[in-house]
Amino acid sequence: MKVWILRHGEAQAQARSDAERELTRHGREQVLQSAAHLMGKPVLRILASPYVRTRQTAELVREALGLTEPVVLTPWLTPDSDPRQVLTHLMQDHADGDVLLVSHQPLVGTLIGLAVHGNTQHAQPMNTASLAQLSGDFPLAGAMALDSVQHV
Repeated sequence: MKVWILRHGEAQAQARSDAERELTRHGREQVLQSAAHLMGKPVLRILASPYVRTRQTAELVREALGLTEPVVLTPWLTPDSDPRQVLTHLMQDHADGDVLLVSHQPLVGTLIGLAVHGNTQHAQPMNTASLAQLSGDFPLAGAMALDSVQHV
């Protein structure tokens, strides 16, 4: 199984709420650069946080890859979600194939740390639109390998 983890592109500094912040023009360009690293990869589905900037990021990637399956919005991919719950959801509902997660810091960094090192104390630094590729037999704490990280 492969799991790609993408942090959303650069977003507006202010909006009515954090969840309503939209991607900037630069953020859209960043996302398309990251999407280029996914070309030819076996991404079966995209799961994203319901926040506006992550929905926009996920849709840009979906379109760039030519995927027909819609983006699945999941409330367990928000910035302060528990990375253990993310691994549980992946194991229960998505262990059958390769998946792209589109989310936020601090979740993306701590999720990678948990999946690779078995704890959240070794969080992976992730800039806006950074893309990490993990692989393993199962999405379990400490059971995955960090194959690559692309920063734009």
